[in-house]
Amino acid sequence: MGKLTTHVLDTSAGRPAGGLRIALCRLHDGVATLVNEQTTGPDGRCAAALLEGSGFSAGRYSLTFHVGDYFRTAGAALSEPAFIEEAVVHFGIGWPDQHYHVPLLITPWSYAVYRGG
Repeated sequence: MGKLTTHVLDTSAGRPAGGLRIALCRLHDGVATLVNEQTTGPDGRCAAALLEGSGFSAGRYSLTFHVGDYFRTAGAALSEPAFIEEAVVHFGIGWPDQHYHVPLLITPWSYAVYRGG
């Protein structure tokens, strides 16, 4: 069985983004249903997979990374409103027998995401 994991790195500070809230939603017919919500630990990773087991199935999903709150807590000088309040990644799971790892690299002004291994 496959699973979905993530890892968030604060490249502006050169460290893992601990304490960042993440929401996972399943998307179907234009409706987003919350599946899981977790906060990253000191290593920038969640304590458990965001999705695995019988709930891990093919379909459309979104991950919402609450980067504005993270940077405020970290003491970054942000405008109000922040340039990036949330980094939202829409993606598909087409092979539910594989591991989908979605790393996110963040700064207060940018983000990059990719499918890792």
